[in-house]
Amino acid sequence: MDLYIYYRVRDEHAAQLGPRVRAMQAALGGAGQLKRRPGSSDGVQTWMEIYSATAADFEARLALAVREAGLATWIAGERHTEAFTDVAPCA
Repeated sequence: MDLYIYYRVRDEHAAQLGPRVRAMQAALGGAGQLKRRPGSSDGVQTWMEIYSATAADFEARLALAVREAGLATWIAGERHTEAFTDVAPCA
């Protein structure tokens, strides 16, 4: 399963949050990409973490890592997770 997690970040918190997310991803074994939508709207950016081909227990490990990293301090609102799986080929 691939996870796409998006959230909003105030412009003034971006410099503090980026290194924390990258450190959290490194602690998870280097899994994940960190992206952001170009520009900002009303001083708020949209960021996305992408985790491909995750293990069954990954969401629980990620939730713990997010809490331990204190990411909520730097995020404006909630983290939203979308999960996708591969489309099976037709037989």
